[in-house]
Amino acid sequence: MPKPERADSRQYDEWLDKAGGDLLCARALREDEHCYDGAGFHCQQAVEKALKAYILLCSGQLHDGHNLTWLCRQALRYDRKFSDWFDESASLTHCYIETRYPSDLYESFDYARVCEAYDMAYEMFMFICQKIDAHFERTSRFSGLPGEDKRSAAE
Repeated sequence: MPKPERADSRQYDEWLDKAGGDLLCARALREDEHCYDGAGFHCQQAVEKALKAYILLCSGQLHDGHNLTWLCRQALRYDRKFSDWFDESASLTHCYIETRYPSDLYESFDYARVCEAYDMAYEMFMFICQKIDAHFERTSRFSGLPGEDKRSAAE
């Protein structure tokens, strides 16, 4: 019997919740030197899922891919401030590749490097959360329903 296809959620808030969970994992894993690669990977995953949440909210489309710079370029269609994050997104994209596969080409993660990745991921995650909040503030102004919850008015 064929295996059913996996359908990723089309709910931006579910993607944002998963992103927050990845950020919490990264914070916990960075405290164990045996888990630095895992922490770096979760940093990349947090930003990837947060970017996908934002793009999904703005466009109604779920984008595939793990390249954070490409995802930032997609988010740029809805807010020009995403161009400020190209350097961080490029750096964190390396965390996806470097932490998953053995290589002679990449430096191993040490505490300083994983903390730097975590700080970048945290800052990007918070920026994206602010953009999502701003999206609801804009859309609620046009709802004409005073006192209604911003999120339910926008959805």
